[in-house]
Amino acid sequence: MSRAEVLSTLCDRILALAPGRPAAVAIDGPDASGKTTLADALVAPLETRGAMVVRASVDDFERPRAERYARGQFSAKGYYRDSFDYGAFRRLLLDPLTSGASPALVRKRAFDLVADKPIATRPVAVPSRGVVLVDGVFLLRAELRDRWDLSIVLEASEEESMRRALARAGGDSEELRRLNEARYIAGYRLYRDDAEPEKAADLVIDNNDPANPVITADR
Repeated sequence: MSRAEVLSTLCDRILALAPGRPAAVAIDGPDASGKTTLADALVAPLETRGAMVVRASVDDFERPRAERYARGQFSAKGYYRDSFDYGAFRRLLLDPLTSGASPALVRKRAFDLVADKPIATRPVAVPSRGVVLVDGVFLLRAELRDRWDLSIVLEASEEESMRRALARAGGDSEELRRLNEARYIAGYRLYRDDAEPEKAADLVIDNNDPANPVITADR
């Protein structure tokens, strides 16, 4: 499949969902695997085919810096266990989708990372045939796994994730490499061992070459 064909296949799967309420779709994967890029790329074709799409990210539900780094800047366990406020994530974004209210009123953001403080945002109305498309790491951990109507996991090698992370940071240094290896790559290893996201996902995509993604599992 070409990239366009992969996007079309994903749109087909998303539009075929009929839960009788807004659909929740997760795009999971390691750091710098292309989650945000893929989620963004799905919006226009879904809207062209008549879907109302709400884009969200677990990154907008982070915990305060003091909590995220309580175990240390280089802690893999801290990254996996302490990064996100899943209570707020469920309460504000996911729970309204199954509340029975029509439209569902969701809030896409609960934390200002720059200001390092919680924020209040206006709700977004999602109709019963709408799609909430969420990107982020650790979305198939135990407390979230059953909240998705469709789940997609992107795969990228640790070497490719490191290369992209350094490019995104705008440079290379021993400290950046140590941070990415010790916290982000090792944290994803903990998640993979704990939650086995590739086995839990509905679709798995090899995204080592973003121009030529390959669907490796379609359940």
